[in-house]
Parts: sequence; C-alpha cells; structure tokens
Amino acid sequence: MITLPRIMLAALVIIGGYVFVVAPRVDAYVNPSAQWQEKLAEPRPSFTPAPSAPGRKAPTFPAAGTGFFGVFTDKGPGDLTDYNGFVQAAGKNPQVMMFASGWGAQPHFDRQPFDRIVNRGMLPMLGWEPWDYRAASKTDRDRGTQPKYQLARISGGDFDAYITEWAKGIKELGYPVAIRFAHEMNGYWYPWCESANGNQRGDYVAAYRHVHDLFKGLGATNVIWVWSPNVVYENATPLSRLYPGDDYVDWVGLSGYYGTAGMETYQTFEQIYRGTLAELKTLSKRPIVVTETAATDERGRKADWITDLLQTLPKHPEIIGFLWYESVKETDWRIAASPAASAAFAKGIAQPYFDAHWTPDSVPRRTLATAAATPAASGSRSN
Repeated sequence: MITLPRIMLAALVIIGGYVFVVAPRVDAYVNPSAQWQEKLAEPRPSFTPAPSAPGRKAPTFPAAGTGFFGVFTDKGPGDLTDYNGFVQAAGKNPQVMMFASGWGAQPHFDRQPFDRIVNRGMLPMLGWEPWDYRAASKTDRDRGTQPKYQLARISGGDFDAYITEWAKGIKELGYPVAIRFAHEMNGYWYPWCESANGNQRGDYVAAYRHVHDLFKGLGATNVIWVWSPNVVYENATPLSRLYPGDDYVDWVGLSGYYGTAGMETYQTFEQIYRGTLAELKTLSKRPIVVTETAATDERGRKADWITDLLQTLPKHPEIIGFLWYESVKETDWRIAASPAASAAFAKGIAQPYFDAHWTPDSVPRRTLATAAATPAASGSRSN
C-alpha cells in the first residue's frame, strides 16, 4: 500500500533501465462510525462445525493442490460496491477478504466488519496498522514519522490496553481471523518501518513478538499471523533483520504491483517477485500469500499480466493464495474496469487449482506444499 514509486527517481536513473515494481498506497480503512450504516441489520454468523469423529481432521485451508484468491478494496466490508463488482467480473466468489484498520482512527474493537465478511463465506484478513493515517504526510518519506507509534513504545507496553481489547474481541468471534500486522516493514513509508520514525535495529521483531504474545497469553488462538513485507528493492531493510521466526508466523505475505506511476514498462510476475521468493526460502518454512497485487492498463497489458499471474501461481507450490486490490487509487486497478481484464481473470480462476473452499472450522495450512502434492506445479521447483 504505497504511494507512487517508492524508489527514488534518482536511484532509478542510476540503475539505468531497471524497472522496480512496488505496491501503491491504498489507505483502505474501515471507520465504523462512518461506514457501518447497516450494522444493526448484519446478523452474527451462525455455523455448525462438522461433527467430530475418531480420527477426523478439520479441513485445511487451502487444501493441498489448491490455492485461494481474495480481494482487498479501498472501503472494505463497510461498502461492498467494489467487492460486488469484483465478484461479477470474476464470475466466482473469493475465499478471503482483507480490510485495513489504523490504531489511531479505530480506537475500539468492532466485530461487524469480520461478521460481514464471514457471512459471505470468506476468511477475514485484518491489515492492522499501528499509526494514525489521518495525520499522515502526503510524501512517503515524511508519512513514516509519527513518534507516538514508535516500535519501542509498542514492545514497551504503551498500547497493551488497546491490543488486549482487540485480542479479546477477536477471540470471542469464534472463527479464524488472519492478522497482517504492520506490513511492508522493510520500506520507509510507515511509522513501523525500522528505517523510519526513530526506530532502531531489532525494534520491529520485538514489537511483532510482543503483540503476538499478548494475543497468545489471552487465548486468542484463532489468529492466523501474517508477516508481510514489500517485494525487495534496492536499499530496502534486509528481510533477515525483520523476520520474527516461524514460531510467530503462520503465513508470509508479499506486496508487489505491476505499473505504479512512472513504472509502466511491462514486467511479468516472475520478474517482480523472483528475487524476494528466493530470499524467503532462506528465512522461512511458512507458506506464502500474495497479500496485495494488481496491474495497470497504462500500456494496454493489464489482461496479459493477469493471464501471466494466474498461469504462474500454480507453478509455485510455496504460494497458497493471492489477494487482488480492486479499487481506484493511483490508477484504476479494478478488473471490473476492463472487459479484457475481467475475461482474463475469470478464465484464470476457473482453473480447478483456484477451487479452494473456506469454512469457519478450517485450519490454515502452515507447511509448504511440494510439487508432488500440487499437480498444477509440474516443472516447478519444490520447497
């Protein structure tokens, strides 16, 4: 969720022809007081877990040999306009929906966004962001400065009451929730980035582990923890300094887009993600989720990129799903905005590989698949 190019133009000139692709800033936040006009009409989810039986295992999400697809919109579950357009264009219901919540703007836990997602048959993923986005600067470098939200203050306990309220609320939901805490920490554009806001080396891991341990101590074990950097780039903070360890991570998430402003030269999914995927193999044994991606149509190749994406993902057994950013921000990222993009997306996810099925009693896949267990990945490297 970055604004315009995150890599300074001067660096791009020096690199000479190299085009780095990053995620745009989307600033997608749920403001319950403004957006939950229908909250009284939204029932709490009701579901009956499959009956237990000797030897029965809960279903794994996603099941071996499949991958999920999800959606991330600017307004989240508070306004389903873009979500509905996405479903119509895709011709198929997503299995995951992500929304963002900033600590400064959403001071209290509200279960309504989560319930609204689950009532539509999807796993909720919370982008949980320790800052006040309303006070953020419009420039990448300055928007990472908010001393109140320094990482050392999080690990030092200044926000424990806030974290505890959310942990108790999520525990009481009674169904799984994925939490993508303080994402894209290897950049410089958020107050929780280790290279910003007066943070020091080691502060990010300490803050992440502190939040995780508070949830665990309160029995909020229905959380899928998602550690989610941006795709690597020149001068980014090394991922090895930021990874909290497999004991603290269930899924590794990645952000990476084709075609942020000034970077419209075509690049395939492999060109954008290859270096980061290789680095992650040395750090983690957890499955990978592409938590943010989309493509520009500036050069008329959005449909081509989508086709490439959906043909490539099944060849990566380490990747178990992706979320498309279906909104208008720096450009119109929506598949619904283009008949060609809609057709390419619908064709791609019609593959049996994307027939993953989520239920509230599912358990997240936490181990890497292998090429042998993933028929669609013939010819790919296994983990």
